Amino acid sequence: MNMGKKLSCFCLAIGIASLSFSGRATGAETYPSRPVRLIDPYAPGGSTSLVSRGLAQQFDRLTGQAMVVEHKAGAAGNIGSNLVAKAPPDGYTLLVGTSSLAINKNLYPAMPFDPQADLAPIAMLTSTPNVLAVRGDLPVHSLDDLLKLARSQPGKLTYGSSGVGATNHMAMELLKATAHLDILHVPFKGGGEALSALLGRQIDVMFNPVASVMPHARSGKIRLLAVASKQPVPGLDLPTVSATFPHFESTVWVGLFAPAGTSAAVVNQLNQMTNAALQDEQFRNVLEGAGLKAEGGSSADLRSLLKADTDKWATLKLHQ
Repeated sequence: MNMGKKLSCFCLAIGIASLSFSGRATGAETYPSRPVRLIDPYAPGGSTSLVSRGLAQQFDRLTGQAMVVEHKAGAAGNIGSNLVAKAPPDGYTLLVGTSSLAINKNLYPAMPFDPQADLAPIAMLTSTPNVLAVRGDLPVHSLDDLLKLARSQPGKLTYGSSGVGATNHMAMELLKATAHLDILHVPFKGGGEALSALLGRQIDVMFNPVASVMPHARSGKIRLLAVASKQPVPGLDLPTVSATFPHFESTVWVGLFAPAGTSAAVVNQLNQMTNAALQDEQFRNVLEGAGLKAEGGSSADLRSLLKADTDKWATLKLHQ
C-alpha cells in the first residue's frame, strides 16, 4: 500500500474513533455499542458472501464490535432487502444490496418496499462483470459455438440464475433477445445454488460474477466463454460479449444500505468505516483476487447509481 493510501486509511479510522469518542464524552450512546446484523439477501456461496464476510471482519477491526452476517435468500433478494427496509433505523440492521434492487423495482409491481424510498445508501462496496460460463463437458469453446448449439437445438439447453430478476437472469434474457435464442430458464435462490447446478451438470449455461466462477474454471469443471463488460478485463483472457453484440453489458454492483430514516451521523460513520475497510490492503487483495473491484465513495454516489440503474431498467418494460 502506498503512503497516500495508508494516510487515507489512517484518517478515516481516526474519524471513526473521534465519532465514538464524541459519543462517550457527551454521554450519548456510542455507535456501535452492540453487534450489528448484516443481511445478505442471497444464499451462501455467491459473490455477495465474500463481500459480506470480508466487510464483517473489517467492521470488527475498525469498531471493536461484531458484525454478524445473516443470509435471508429468496425472491431475487427481495426477502432480505425488505427485512432491512422494515427494520428500526438505528444502524444495527444493514443490507448488502446489489444491482438487483434497481431491476426488482421494475419487475415486481407489488414489491413490499421501495428501494429508493425505504433504504438509505451508505457506500458502494464492489463491482464486477458477469461472465458467461458453461458446464465443462458441453461441447462449446466460444460464444459462437454456444450460439450455434442453441440455435440447432431450440428449447433444449437450460440456463440457471440467482432468481427471477437477478442480474444474471436479465443478462441471459438480454442475450436471448439479442441473439434470438430459445434457452430454458431455471431460477434458483442464489448464485451459489445455480453454480452448484452447473457444476453438477443439471443446467448447461449461466452468467455469473467473475468472483464465484473463477476457481471452478481453473479446475476445468466449467468453461468461461466471454465477459459481459464493455472492455476486456485485465488478467482475464476472455473476449467480451459486446465484441459480437455491440453495447451488450451486464455488471453487478454491491452496496451497503441501512433503513431509511437512519441518522445522518450514523450513515456518515458507516460510510467512513466502509471506505476505510476498502482501503485495507488484505481486504482489497481478497476482493481483487476474486475478480471484484473495490469501489467506495459517498452515500450520494450510491444513491445516484441506484436511481440511474432503476431508470435504465424502467425503459425496458420488464415483466415477471
